Amino acid sequence: MSDLTHLTISQARAKLRGKEITAAEITEAYLDAIERANPLLNAYVTVTGNKARDMAKASDAKLAKGEGGALEGIPLGIKDLFGTEGVHTQACSHVLDGFKPRYESTVTANLWADGAVMLGKLNMDEFAMGSSNETSYYGPVINPWRRSRLDTVVMPTTHQGDGGFVSSGGTKTARTLDNAQLVPGGSSGGSASAVSAFLCAGATATDTGGSIRQPAAFTGTVGIKPTYGRCSRWGIVAFASSLDQAGPIARDVRDAAILLKSMASVDPKDTTSVDRPVPDYEAAIGKPIKGMKVGIPKEYRVDGMPEDIEALWQKGIAWLKDAGAEIVDISLPHTKYALPAYYIVAPAEASSNLARYDGVRYGLRVPGKDIIDMYEKTRAAGFGREVKRRIMIGTYVLSAGYYDAYYLQAQKVRTLIKRDFENVFAAGVDVILTPATPSAAFGVADEDMASDPVNMYLNDIFTVTVNMAGLPGIAVPAGLDAKGLPLGLQLIGQPFDEETLFQTAHVIEQAAGTFQPDKWW
Repeated sequence: MSDLTHLTISQARAKLRGKEITAAEITEAYLDAIERANPLLNAYVTVTGNKARDMAKASDAKLAKGEGGALEGIPLGIKDLFGTEGVHTQACSHVLDGFKPRYESTVTANLWADGAVMLGKLNMDEFAMGSSNETSYYGPVINPWRRSRLDTVVMPTTHQGDGGFVSSGGTKTARTLDNAQLVPGGSSGGSASAVSAFLCAGATATDTGGSIRQPAAFTGTVGIKPTYGRCSRWGIVAFASSLDQAGPIARDVRDAAILLKSMASVDPKDTTSVDRPVPDYEAAIGKPIKGMKVGIPKEYRVDGMPEDIEALWQKGIAWLKDAGAEIVDISLPHTKYALPAYYIVAPAEASSNLARYDGVRYGLRVPGKDIIDMYEKTRAAGFGREVKRRIMIGTYVLSAGYYDAYYLQAQKVRTLIKRDFENVFAAGVDVILTPATPSAAFGVADEDMASDPVNMYLNDIFTVTVNMAGLPGIAVPAGLDAKGLPLGLQLIGQPFDEETLFQTAHVIEQAAGTFQPDKWW
């Protein structure tokens, strides 16, 4: 049954509809895999085995009658940020300890309506604040990928000669795994790790500054952040409301397209939801890109970029050119201001959103001598270090003496960043190609990252502009670095043109091939 976990969503869908397998069988295979691997990877914080079996049974009943939705019987993992009725939803924070919502987020409700099966809730950085999945109250998630090295191994052989058996030497190269634990990226590290390690067929995730695309790049998976307003934010725990957007992480481009089709919808409960029809994204896959204009921004060539990243970018350019695309150099002049502006806007919104957690109605409550003392003690005990840091930054930049100097200026920069993209697309560019991350996955408890939070924030350097402008962006695996770790390329599209992203990402995927981690878990 373990082989069932290696089916892509499109493959599993075909086998389920063809009655070659049952939803109960594939669900049980995933639950078995989770039981074995989760103690090592820590990708799930809640496993909903009984619920999954009940949902699978219901799916099998529909499939037996030739009925069922687009995802009927497909087992998925859900990031702990999505409200799931009656199931722990804690944003991996101690302050939401024990919280079980009485509502279902719109995105997950859409998935269940299409027949998906919930395997459980996935680990993440606390309140989605982090780039390594190390800020979770439930401990870090481990990347299923490990560094490796190529060794030359002498392979003695024997053959029969005139004088009996004769030994002759030969050599071959073998890749040896390093035991050092690596991060899966963040904040959707649990989603990326679980998909990469075959612990779910696909997963929901959220992206505020790169939290879908960076983990996807670190784990050799595909992750798309759709246009702001494409997926409803209703029922998702808020980090920065003007930046947050839900999207899927999947094993390949087609699976990501299938998932996004089910996740996206118009929602009157979300005032930022945009009333536009949701296309059939899967239909875009396989279409030629001949004549498409691909922009290469000069500002994304940053100091200290590893040679592996630059070489991969050049490969991506060559692949698209070979497929008939026109490559043009472009300029996004305000890119250099995006990261500092983001780390003003996002914490400012977070400091407002997180003010609602006080221990009065739900979650953790630490007794105090009066209500103010209770607030202080609950928040001190409930919020982790990184969350407290961002609340303090946000409160500072919104304070009376600094609002104009910081927050207002950051919002002006945001407008300029958005205008840069508008100008490029108005000039005829269809899609923009960049690296997804400035490096491959780094180690858990990395000293350079731990010593200075700015080093951690720099992981978002290629992704935050997309959130600041509200644009769609996709990360697709495109190769391995010298140590055998996956690297990704990012494609940025025009508003609500996710179809072009899937179309172009599939070309890269076909050229690059597929990548899987060597199993050690």
